[in-house]
Amino acid sequence: MTIVYLHQYFVAPKSAGALATGTRSFEFARRFVAAGHQVHMVCSDWTAPAGGAVPATGADGWSHSVIDGIDVHALPLRYSNKMAFADRVRTFLRFAWKACGKAAALKGDIVFATSTPLTIAIPGMYAARVNRIPLVFEVRDLWPEAPRQMGVLTNPALFRMAKELERLVYRRSHTVVALSPGMRDGVLAEGVPADRVVMIPNSCDLDMFRPGTDGSPTRARLGLGDRMTFLYFGTMGPANGLDFVLDAAGELKRRGEARAVFVLHGDGKMRKHLEERKAREGLENVVFSAPLADKSRVAEIVAAADVGMTIYKNLPVLYTCSPNKMFDTMAAGRAILTNMPGWLSETVEQNGCGVSVRPDDPRDFADRVQALLADPAAVTEMGRRARLLAEREFARDRLAGRLLAVLENAGGASKTP
Repeated sequence: MTIVYLHQYFVAPKSAGALATGTRSFEFARRFVAAGHQVHMVCSDWTAPAGGAVPATGADGWSHSVIDGIDVHALPLRYSNKMAFADRVRTFLRFAWKACGKAAALKGDIVFATSTPLTIAIPGMYAARVNRIPLVFEVRDLWPEAPRQMGVLTNPALFRMAKELERLVYRRSHTVVALSPGMRDGVLAEGVPADRVVMIPNSCDLDMFRPGTDGSPTRARLGLGDRMTFLYFGTMGPANGLDFVLDAAGELKRRGEARAVFVLHGDGKMRKHLEERKAREGLENVVFSAPLADKSRVAEIVAAADVGMTIYKNLPVLYTCSPNKMFDTMAAGRAILTNMPGWLSETVEQNGCGVSVRPDDPRDFADRVQALLADPAAVTEMGRRARLLAEREFARDRLAGRLLAVLENAGGASKTP
């Protein structure tokens, strides 16, 4: 089977954007190749690969390279989360327009399009219709509801147009894949029959992130000493709500608690603001770590921590997230702390692999930190249970196999007389 895989912000583990966007598409695609399928990845060359040159483009402006057996077709369109929302939307639409022709020309047996952005649905639907092949659509975020709640999509007409696009792609898709129970519920709420919606969450890389990784060099480099370390790693954007971490750090400072340190690793629109706030408030219990291009290096950062934080801004639509950082923390055998009600908190607490804190309540956050400080053996046990949960339910091979079965079922159904 030839799979035309559309992911605008596809990255490989050694790409500069691997930490920001995650490598789900790469890891799943290479497993599809290993299973004997051909995969054409249609994406944007939005960030230069670390340690390598950008492939030369052809006459049509697209480059072609092969990464671990995946045929990668990339259109150079620079992008950053620091861009204004209107500029980002223009980039989304430009890619969607250009990707229509490329995806249709590849003439696959099935189209698999993964959001965000939602505009990836446009080339997905176009290629499926032109070549009369099925479309499977993957929902990574509930657009356009997410940008509306974030306050960046304020034009009612644009919201209505985006909502119609969302409903249209759901109708045109053979199957819709949702990354969390909340996303699945959001799709069902739009009238999609339950038998056409499958929930396949993010997965754990059990090889890259593992309990035995030595984090002591990173602890020494960051000057963490013997303090219990609470780590956030990933994008530092408005949706991540990292002021909440600094609120808790300030509360612990007022209590005279010096046994805990918060490490913020990554980059994004809010990093400068957070650094300025740290300096202004004298938060010595907050440490910033520079971004790393190679995701395998991030495993060393996680190994240096005692607890991995999954933090978001307190918005209902974000309760549905399926964040890479939580699954990487789980695989590394580290306890998890999250402020997200719903399935994330339930997963953590029901499996005894971490704690949840009340959103927007820095006192509760600080209380939970001090409770963990008082019982380091419990933190270790939470980490052990996290790894067991990763192996039992979220192993990447297992979940990639589930997605491949969805694609094979859709492809087979299209050939049924």
